[in-house]
Amino acid sequence: MATAKMRKHFILEGQVQGVGLRFRAEYATQMIPVTGWIKNCEDGVVELELQGSEEDINRFVAELEKGRYVQVEKRIVKDLPLVEDEVGFKVLE
Repeated sequence: MATAKMRKHFILEGQVQGVGLRFRAEYATQMIPVTGWIKNCEDGVVELELQGSEEDINRFVAELEKGRYVQVEKRIVKDLPLVEDEVGFKVLE
């Protein structure tokens, strides 16, 4: 039986910019099958959307937060509708 897909929107606050978080995200997609995007925002937070199984999304976020200098102080998460036919993961500017 296939695992149900879901899509989640995250805002990560804390020490999340300038610490390699977007690089870690790009690397993590080589091991964890999620699609979506990540970007730095002007207000110092990192925003991302992930689509995949709940287990893969949780693994992906845990991998991001393992970064040596990353310190997520607040995580805001919202469920979103699936994006049909999304392919890959993008690091946005």
